Amino acid sequence: MVIRSGFRSMAALTATAAIGLCCLASTPHSTASAPRPGPAAGEQVRPRPGAPALPSEVSALSYVVADARTGKVLAARDAHRKLPPASTLKTLFAITALPHLRAEDRHTVSEQDLAGIGPGSSLVGIEPGHTYQVSDLWRGVFLSSGNDAVHVLASLNGGWAETAAQMQAQARRLGALDTEVVSPDGYDSPGQVSSAFDLAVFARAGLARPDFAEYCSTASAQFPGGGGSYGIVNTNRLLSGADGIARYPGIIGVKNGYTTHAGNTLIAAAKQGERTLLVTVMNPQAGGGFTVYEEARTLLDWGFKAWDSVDAVGSLEPVRPTKPAQRQAQITHAAPVTPNAAADDDESVWPAAGAAAGGLAVAGTFLLLVRHRSDRGRSGGERPTE
Repeated sequence: MVIRSGFRSMAALTATAAIGLCCLASTPHSTASAPRPGPAAGEQVRPRPGAPALPSEVSALSYVVADARTGKVLAARDAHRKLPPASTLKTLFAITALPHLRAEDRHTVSEQDLAGIGPGSSLVGIEPGHTYQVSDLWRGVFLSSGNDAVHVLASLNGGWAETAAQMQAQARRLGALDTEVVSPDGYDSPGQVSSAFDLAVFARAGLARPDFAEYCSTASAQFPGGGGSYGIVNTNRLLSGADGIARYPGIIGVKNGYTTHAGNTLIAAAKQGERTLLVTVMNPQAGGGFTVYEEARTLLDWGFKAWDSVDAVGSLEPVRPTKPAQRQAQITHAAPVTPNAAADDDESVWPAAGAAAGGLAVAGTFLLLVRHRSDRGRSGGERPTE
């Protein structure tokens, strides 16, 4: 099955081809170029002679490595496995609410705005009675993974339940069929799930927006409070280089997360030369809380080395479905598809991104598979400092 995905184009931006997404699942039995078994169950890869082997040390339950421009999926493990998303779900929250809220607007926070924040949530430190600019609140979401910032922005967006409903509808419009939204901030909630594929869909849609790209690539900022401001640092260590984790060369973002049930999750995008890779890693089963960064680093390194020596195990090329979408049971090596010239009004387009995307210059279609982790938490929530 092939799924169409879209957002409204912006006149001020240079438009590229509208894009859609096709699903990833189990490997098909192809008569042509059937993938060789990967080093672990559920992995797909189609290496050519001389291709580097997939890293055997990756313990994540699910991951995807993709060429962000063409949509070529270089390797994947259980890309549609439904798992708790943690704060990576904030990518869906952002693409849902960003179009409705002006960055320059200001809002005085009430006690009601902050009602219902889960115990152990990560917080940026919003104070009732203080007036914040919307752009500051978004930095609180992306850098500190602040559930308090999500609550305030959701209040401005029509309320908590309304925002959850909007997010669910947005996920379906984007063809993200694995996702069930219960709590817009990603806090562990019964029935709330997503997948590495869906989270990548959300991140890819976000990176089409200069505001999203700027927020997710910001390593540090000043946040209002205490009669002045204080510094906040992005909890994505591959971006910030904090806690002894080396910053990844060419890193763009996108989002990390952690909850008790989700474990550690990460969506990482990086650009080296003319090549841009997207890696999503969900819930490593080995090591400590920083293993997710090292596994993402390992997969990025492999992807840049294997770029020209593996065939696609799946494609994210644009196709407009002619029938109601049904989940494809197998990964298919889809033929190239010419983008439909007659795009809908809400069609997604990829601008030629500049500095706001942290050096992400994309001349054509930019497709992402994603997975996030907000860092460690308590009582099914997230660590307050992350």
